[in-house]
Amino acid sequence: MAEAAVGAGETPHKETSLTTVVAASSAGTAFEWYDFFVFGSLIQVISRTFFSGLPETAGYIAALALFGAGFLFRPLGALVFGRIGDKAGRKGAFLITVALMGGATFAIGLLPTYAQAGIVGPALLVLMRVVQGFALGGEYGGAAVYVAEHAPPNARGRSTSWVQTSAALGLIGALTVILLTRLAVGALYGPEAFDAWGWRIPFLISAGLLAISIWMRLKLSESPSFAKMKAEGQASKAPFREAFGHWPNLKIVLIALVAIMFAQGAVWYTAFFYVQTFMERFLKAPPETVNMLMLFATLASAPLYVFFGWLSDKLGRKPVMLFGMVLMLAAYFPTFHLLSRTLNPAMAEATERTPVVVVADPADCSLQFDPVGKAQFTSSCDIAKSTLANAGVSYATEDGPAGQPAQIRIGERVVASGDVGGLAPPAAKAAKAGVEARIKAALTEAGYPSGATPERMNLVAAFGALMILVVAATALYGPIAACLVELFPTRIRYTGLSLPYHIGTGWVGGFVPFTAFAIVTASGDIYSGLWYPFAFTAVSALACLFLLPETRGRPLD
Repeated sequence: MAEAAVGAGETPHKETSLTTVVAASSAGTAFEWYDFFVFGSLIQVISRTFFSGLPETAGYIAALALFGAGFLFRPLGALVFGRIGDKAGRKGAFLITVALMGGATFAIGLLPTYAQAGIVGPALLVLMRVVQGFALGGEYGGAAVYVAEHAPPNARGRSTSWVQTSAALGLIGALTVILLTRLAVGALYGPEAFDAWGWRIPFLISAGLLAISIWMRLKLSESPSFAKMKAEGQASKAPFREAFGHWPNLKIVLIALVAIMFAQGAVWYTAFFYVQTFMERFLKAPPETVNMLMLFATLASAPLYVFFGWLSDKLGRKPVMLFGMVLMLAAYFPTFHLLSRTLNPAMAEATERTPVVVVADPADCSLQFDPVGKAQFTSSCDIAKSTLANAGVSYATEDGPAGQPAQIRIGERVVASGDVGGLAPPAAKAAKAGVEARIKAALTEAGYPSGATPERMNLVAAFGALMILVVAATALYGPIAACLVELFPTRIRYTGLSLPYHIGTGWVGGFVPFTAFAIVTASGDIYSGLWYPFAFTAVSALACLFLLPETRGRPLD
């Protein structure tokens, strides 16, 4: 039905200038990324607003998981809109996606909170995130294919790199609107107003962006490659079977996924999202400082996408992308350690000077995070670990005597934890608060700060660390659209490239913040979560080196 509607609404093909194509496609994609990134940038507020019925750590992880849930449905959107795009046309498919995305984002700004409507608020939020992810799954493939099929072969990398830049522009827009809204609402109504209701404003603004985006895309004509193929009666009648049921095409899908998209998801979402979680949650940097750093880093990234896209037109797609992967592999751990020393040097110094060790009976310890909010964390080990995790303090674990309560060794000082299982809720809450107070007092006495001290922050050095991540991410991402488009034949191009792209960015990348945070809370090492993106990047680097063909200059017809 959707395909018929799209096809019926087409006008006879007419040429659209490359500048108009790039501008309209990139602007529309930027608006969609704005919608998606507003949620990711407000994780802290979302967790308090919609998951206030869960413990602090569980609520935060639930919010991170919900951010990832939007990515979970992106491959489904890629399949649905890829099929529409390969059968009925590129233009119609991404007109539908932008309407769905804008509508869902606007609706989030109107949802009731957990305090207002109980479980109804989080349930509606989940639904809107699913719609967002589904819509975004059809967006990137359509924009990348549409621009590439209009661009000349010797400028395909530069032209399509504007589609990648749109992600930066969307993130810049999201961070800017959030920062200005936070400052304006705080100045007029007090610092608590943004968390109470001001967070809705960035979501509601998407209504205006939706109208502009639809207007711009309605002005576009169909891509010349698809129009020619359709006029010749060569359009695919079964894109799924052709893309995934024929080994030569399926092989391309798998190579694109493993050699490119595993790394793309891991690298980009570490550089632009997990790093925010790390700075706020573990380094205790003020949200305004984190937003400002990320805003400037994202601004700096915008021209780099175009530069590396242009460079891939000169040197080839493969060497430029491989450079980004290798640089990120070398940078993961050193840059995050540098961020620790520049944003919260007191925490880094305290960790080195006075290490923390949890001594506990292994049988007393469970995973110290709870995405669904069912675990009570009442054992002495669980209370000790959750208190340290919430404080952003790294710790080691040693096996203690069986049946004995956990102890927290902070340098030479030992703090006894306690088991509150079996106590009445008020008594358990009071006992747990007492344990937490003793641990925090000991941490303070040992020089562990409760938050980052602005006077000791070296923001220039922190920005330099972020820029290393940004260069790696843009070198990898800049040429990707051109490379993916050149890998696939026209008949299945939208479907073929969309699925691996959104599995990589959606399932690998979208879950970087959640999975890395979960690894950290389970291990006690604030840097251990980096092994998740490191592993995917390493696999891609090897596959890219040995399996990915060079595609620069390939004809698209």
